[in-house]
Amino acid sequence: MKTCLFGGTFDPPHFGHLIVAQTIFEAEHFDKIVFIPAHIPPHKKGKKISSLELRLEMLKIAIKDNPNFEISDIEIKRGGVSYSLETIRDYKDQTELSRDELFYLIGSDSLKLFYAWENPKAILKECQLIVAIRPGFRPSDIPNWILAKVQFANIPRIEISSSQIRARWIEDKTIRYMVTQPVWEFINENNIY
Repeated sequence: MKTCLFGGTFDPPHFGHLIVAQTIFEAEHFDKIVFIPAHIPPHKKGKKISSLELRLEMLKIAIKDNPNFEISDIEIKRGGVSYSLETIRDYKDQTELSRDELFYLIGSDSLKLFYAWENPKAILKECQLIVAIRPGFRPSDIPNWILAKVQFANIPRIEISSSQIRARWIEDKTIRYMVTQPVWEFINENNIY
């Protein structure tokens, strides 16, 4: 079963996440996209993020109508800092997927720092890395040992970020067309930001 893991903080999940996931699903003929909300993202240690319960609920609301999407609580159950290599290995153990069947989706902005991730060479051995290209990306910024083992996906460039959404909310600006209506209502009802 050709599966793509899509990890993130999802604080909040927005149309950019959904469009990238659906586009990758169709372009690469995946059987499913598995959203994996991070328990504690390594790059956000010490930064204020919404509670796990709120992030998980927003993600459930955001993907509920898409049968191609599902959520894994693998990082939530494991607890602690969420390292991609542990997640990939745990997911493979649970599903018995081979390296050829398992993909891990990251943005090209994350690829720039991939060399500094926890054991990046082991990640490349465990699964296939698929990269969504974002504006400003230059392959020359990436070491060859990484470039040789990644697959680039041509996706629409959607310039929406969760941090931008949170900032707009705090400034009392609308986020209505950045997140789904049910997510917008949930944020509003729970005064998340």
